[in-house]
Amino acid sequence: MKKLGLIGGLSWTSTARYYQIINQAVNRAKGGQHSAPLLIESLDFADIGRSGTADEWTHAGEVLTASARRLEQAGAAALLICANSMHRVYDDVQAGVGIPIINIADVVGQKMKADGIRKAALIGTRNVMTEGFYRKRLVSHGISLLPADLELAERIDRIVYEELTLGKVSRSSERYMKSELTDIAKEDVQAAILACTELEMIVDVRANVLPIYDGTAIHARAGVDFILSD
Repeated sequence: MKKLGLIGGLSWTSTARYYQIINQAVNRAKGGQHSAPLLIESLDFADIGRSGTADEWTHAGEVLTASARRLEQAGAAALLICANSMHRVYDDVQAGVGIPIINIADVVGQKMKADGIRKAALIGTRNVMTEGFYRKRLVSHGISLLPADLELAERIDRIVYEELTLGKVSRSSERYMKSELTDIAKEDVQAAILACTELEMIVDVRANVLPIYDGTAIHARAGVDFILSD
């Protein structure tokens, strides 16, 4: 099996989910006592988690690039950045290492295209929903997206940064997301994309009126495919 590196701590709750998904899938594939060969660098989320200004994003890019280089030097053959929002600096980080970094928006777009999905709603934190770094990659795979709902983006920001990244799950947030997804299902879309690694904590991806593409699970499974590839 190939060794995969995870840039984590973005937040620790989503990194734990990546670890779980990857190890469960590797064990199902290999059987017995097998588990995934992983290298994990868990960063301090407080240092970069709510980047907003150009200087803050430059700093985030530098922190992630340094992490990627350490994982490469330690023997990782490919990397995952365990956060949607941090893919804003993906190009800079990829340019700083000689191994592939599997882009979350690309693998989500590839799966949706394979499933015949052509129009969807993108759901995540404010920068994911409103900036181009994620949306453009999905569009490049033939996915048309609803315009960003700014009110929803602001509410998700509060839920993510004040609750989910701290490991807190509230019934009110669960009800809010269920109501929003019900409303989105009434729009002219075929699916919704959970483009926030923590949202799976409050959204049942298997029990919605609209197909849900959970970016965390899709990204983690792309990592599994790399680990098991020839």
